[in-house]
Amino acid sequence: MQRKKECVAMLLAGGQGSRLYALTNKIAKPAVPFGAKYRIIDFPLSNCINSGIDTVGVLTQYEPLELNEYVGNGQPWDLDRSFGGVHILSPYQAKKKSSWYEGTANAIYQNMNFMKKYNPDYVLILSGDHIYKMDYAAMLNAHKKTGADCTIAAIEVPIEEASRFGILNVNDDGSIYQFEEKPKKPKSNLASMGIYIFTADKLYKYLEADDQNPSSSKDFGKDVLPTMLNAGEKMFSYIFKGYWKDVGTISSLWESNMDLLGSEPAFDVADPDWKIHSRSPLAPPVYVGTTGKVVNSMIALGCEINGLVERSVLSCNVVVEKGAVVRDSVIMANTVVKSGATVNYSIVDENVVIEAATVGEAKEAAQGIAVLGAGITISAGAKVKGGEILDKDYKGE
Repeated sequence: MQRKKECVAMLLAGGQGSRLYALTNKIAKPAVPFGAKYRIIDFPLSNCINSGIDTVGVLTQYEPLELNEYVGNGQPWDLDRSFGGVHILSPYQAKKKSSWYEGTANAIYQNMNFMKKYNPDYVLILSGDHIYKMDYAAMLNAHKKTGADCTIAAIEVPIEEASRFGILNVNDDGSIYQFEEKPKKPKSNLASMGIYIFTADKLYKYLEADDQNPSSSKDFGKDVLPTMLNAGEKMFSYIFKGYWKDVGTISSLWESNMDLLGSEPAFDVADPDWKIHSRSPLAPPVYVGTTGKVVNSMIALGCEINGLVERSVLSCNVVVEKGAVVRDSVIMANTVVKSGATVNYSIVDENVVIEAATVGEAKEAAQGIAVLGAGITISAGAKVKGGEILDKDYKGE
């Protein structure tokens, strides 16, 4: 008897994340650090294991080295299994042809053999660039209950933002009668979260048909889902009520980090009933010196704080020297903020050195969020304006 898994997850993690600019010059968006100790991909991986799904294919493409290294054998998420577990799935050369993933649907199609290896009844498709906690098992139960061929997770968004998303138009029972990909004039505010559960046989059928269609863009939202709907397949929405953020822009990444702060955070990563697992670095405890002060901030292991840190999120091994000020900012690993430096309303990538310079502006007056790319140095006396994005050493004008 063939061993099998009821449900296999396929995690699309190959995106460039071009709207994060300097932050994704050398890493894929799902590998971007988040929330002091995490990376974005930690959230869907943790959701999988917390939901009882222990077989995950991670599809990588753009700048995969750091992401592949981070995921590794899946041990931090309890996904190091002899049958199942986590697998990195990169584009490969087959006997007949080789190609990059041409779209979300094509990426899944190219890994059909991986899915079929586990003979699943259902396939869960996930995006690797969202911050949320979700029980996929509850969604799977809803899929079974309705007898759907495809179930799409959806969340209500402000109607003025609806044109940014795939929009579901549904009947009273939750069945979908229309799917519009980023419509100019949306009819509803029910947005697709990019999370789908397919009955496996139906998924295979439509992926194969999509591959044979020369006019297809090989995308789920633009091609596969509308095709299924037009063919009369049974498609249902699954309404999600919790916190969900697409961190595909500088502002949304900053906002979601800030949502971790406060006595009642909008998004609680400390929930003991839904742990977010990560590959934590080896680092000593946080040290706050006699001149250091930390207010309403999240500080990771290895940090040394001798200056002022306020309303900020600091990743591991960040140094804030005496006389330095960090406010309303996200500072990533191994960055040094030297004495005399001020950092306001900014996102600072890894391994940055900020000398006695000014980065960003007070949040209330700033034109935007200042962004510093990885590995650069901001020289003493330099002023980086709000909204500026730098990926090279900067000595000022």
